[in-house]
Amino acid sequence: MALLQFGILQGCVVHKVFIIFVFFSISLFAKPTLTIYTYDAFAASWGPAPKIKALFEKEHNCTVNFVAASSSIGALRKIQLEGKRTKADILLGLDTSMAQIANKTGLFVPHNIDTSMLSLPINYSDKSFVPFDYSYFAFVYDSEKLKNPPNSFESLATMPKDFKIVIQDPRSSTPGLGLLLWIKEIYKDQTIDYWQKLSPYVLTITKGWSEAYGLFLRGEADMVLSYTTSPAYHIIDENKTNYKTADFSEGHYAQIEVAAMLKSSKNQALGKKFLEFLLSAQFANMIPTANWAYPVIKTEMLPKAYDSLSVPKSVYLWSGVKVQKQRKEIINEWLEALQR
Repeated sequence: MALLQFGILQGCVVHKVFIIFVFFSISLFAKPTLTIYTYDAFAASWGPAPKIKALFEKEHNCTVNFVAASSSIGALRKIQLEGKRTKADILLGLDTSMAQIANKTGLFVPHNIDTSMLSLPINYSDKSFVPFDYSYFAFVYDSEKLKNPPNSFESLATMPKDFKIVIQDPRSSTPGLGLLLWIKEIYKDQTIDYWQKLSPYVLTITKGWSEAYGLFLRGEADMVLSYTTSPAYHIIDENKTNYKTADFSEGHYAQIEVAAMLKSSKNQALGKKFLEFLLSAQFANMIPTANWAYPVIKTEMLPKAYDSLSVPKSVYLWSGVKVQKQRKEIINEWLEALQR
């Protein structure tokens, strides 16, 4: 009987050791997972995320998990709400206007990456946020439907009464905030007056870019706030040349999109490799036909369709510090103008 009990005990010990060995082996050979919070258009099946995922996973033997919010500002707020419980390793898709505000949260770590190879229309540097693409805000229209598009903010606010535009909410969308900064740069103390003139032409204000662009494509509005590079998608993927951007005589506001790593990330080494990947030739060659924007480093593989795109003669871009100081005031001005 004692021998039987000893045998059973010995078997249990061996069994437990085997289970521990199996779990240890699985954890030893399991692929690390990099979780990236971003905006919906980036993470969509038709966006750049699938291509990025395939390239980075193959190169680094890992799993990349994109988590989408309706906007990059929404993704930041999600991280703030989750706090230490967040699964995010990387936040991708804020722009330089929001980077300084995000830095103030203390959630992000310095990237310690050489960015001397950057080729941007305006100088930019940040200790935590790495740029990965850029474009210029513009109003997109269908040239087959709109024969005489406005060529300035003044003409935009004097179109026929049935003319409508779709814009995004500056509290939840970087393009929406970009429009406010663009108009503030031009109209300064007269900003509220201008918004009062423009507001009758605003069909609706959406939470993010995707919803706004979808409304425009469905014919709900004559123009939509988007980018000078947006027509490239229609030219390359749809073989359509009727979608164009209105060139505004006052100039256009630039947007540089950025990414950073969370201080709470348990995959710091892999996260840094991903941020370095954003500055690689491989990524630069992909972004013009994936996120429909300019790469932040020089590339010889920019599609010919980009030659036909409008390039602003005058470009504006506020520093993150300036945006941080004036953002709330500018948004309150906008809200006040819409309520009058």
